Amino acid sequence: MTNALQEIHDFLPCRTPQQWIDNALANQDLMLIDHAHCEKKAASTALSLMYRYVDNTELLNRMSRLAREELRHFEQVLAIMNTRGVEYCHLTPARYAAGLRQEVRSEDPGRLVDVLIVGAIIEARSCERFAALAPFLDEKLEDFYTSLLKSEARHYQDYLRLAEQAAAGPVDERIAEFLALEKVLIEEPDTEFRFHSGPVS
Repeated sequence: MTNALQEIHDFLPCRTPQQWIDNALANQDLMLIDHAHCEKKAASTALSLMYRYVDNTELLNRMSRLAREELRHFEQVLAIMNTRGVEYCHLTPARYAAGLRQEVRSEDPGRLVDVLIVGAIIEARSCERFAALAPFLDEKLEDFYTSLLKSEARHYQDYLRLAEQAAAGPVDERIAEFLALEKVLIEEPDTEFRFHSGPVS
């Protein structure tokens, strides 16, 4: 897993700020609630791609598998919350995903390429944050977050491969544009803590 994590660190434009890690450790109930929302949203994104691109066999297979895994993770987060007496509730979303998606092109194939690149970045950032948090968490959460690293790293790779397939070639320039935006979203202060927020002072 060390190699996969190193690859993700090389891919992302920055590390998670220490202030965000401190925020997360001080708001672990909120972190778990938002984490559950993130897993559910990831499954929803995969399913929506399956509905929209019904003639893309590789995308259908990879997104079907991804959706099942994300829903399984959702169930696991809910189970952890239940044992801790944390109630699942609605939360306003972080600006992170919407901030990335605002640059997605409106017409295909550009739209599909961009949606897949955004998916790859979100999965990579999730993996990076699970790894950054794990050493500071209690044993149960540390084991759980460590167990998620492998699948999140694979999801990031799947999204990138599908983006290259959709573009029929390299997508490095487009990735660079989205990563520059992601760096701002990760490093600039946020007003509310979320799993993908910037640091909250």
